Amino acid sequence: MSARKNADSQPEGGRRGVRIVFRIVLLAVIAIVVLGFLATGCTKVSTAPDEVRLHYAGGPFEAIKFVKCVNPSSGATFLGPGDTSYSYPFGQRTFDFSGTEDSESKPISIVSKDNVEMQVAGSATFTLNTSCETLRQFHEKIGLKYRSYFEGDESSDGWRRMLNFYFKQPLDRAMDAASQEFEWKKLFNDPNVKQQWEARVGQLARQFIKETAGADYFCQPNFAGTGECGDVVLTIQKPEPPQSLIDALAAEQAAKQQNLAQQQINTKVKTEMESIKDLVAVLGPQGAILWKAIQDGRVQVVPVPQNGSLNITPQAR
Repeated sequence: MSARKNADSQPEGGRRGVRIVFRIVLLAVIAIVVLGFLATGCTKVSTAPDEVRLHYAGGPFEAIKFVKCVNPSSGATFLGPGDTSYSYPFGQRTFDFSGTEDSESKPISIVSKDNVEMQVAGSATFTLNTSCETLRQFHEKIGLKYRSYFEGDESSDGWRRMLNFYFKQPLDRAMDAASQEFEWKKLFNDPNVKQQWEARVGQLARQFIKETAGADYFCQPNFAGTGECGDVVLTIQKPEPPQSLIDALAAEQAAKQQNLAQQQINTKVKTEMESIKDLVAVLGPQGAILWKAIQDGRVQVVPVPQNGSLNITPQAR
């Protein structure tokens, strides 16, 4: 009976051993798969001195939630499977509307008080507000819409499109409104009027930029993420009218200079005539003619010697 019991128990023990081995192998396979998934799903990011990142957690099967801001010059930050991060510039940036190859926009057209269309080139220097909560709002309201976050080390086309909407359009409105107060010749030629116009443009542009953005997303160039945001700094060139008006203005100035020169000639002739009248009144007509001839070197005056003898040698012709 004991021999039969041992014979019956051996198969059961073997089966139990097989199950244990199978479980161990299964757990090992699962562990390898999980570790492989984590290895391929996790990424790490770091930030440069002129960069800040927004970290969002979530994926295809769960809600995307904001996690944190990754400050400039931060070491490696690990992103879980499905997590994303978005890079934005930290420090001074410029919206360039000079029309050069690397600029964001062509010069802006304005219309003066006397309905002359002029072109204005310049730039707006600013710092993106990277205060964490404000930057998050900017990203979720504007950045995602325009895809204006940076990709690698370069700004995206979305960044350029965003600037054209939030800078060019407010600047266009501000310059047009300010230019309606001045005539084109004064804007082009008068430094005092240009200074007044610049001040007015700056006042309106800052107001319109904030209204368009809806918040203080664009700050003064030295803003460091804390404290008062401040105003965008504008640098604008003298408005340029069409070349035909510039040529006409140059011709007008040349005519004025010619008239002035003629007036000076007329004044000189008048003075000489008055001088001749005075000579005639004192010396008589013949005396005045002789005096003029002597002054012009056409008559030579020879002193008479005391002995009364005088030799005259005619001038050779």
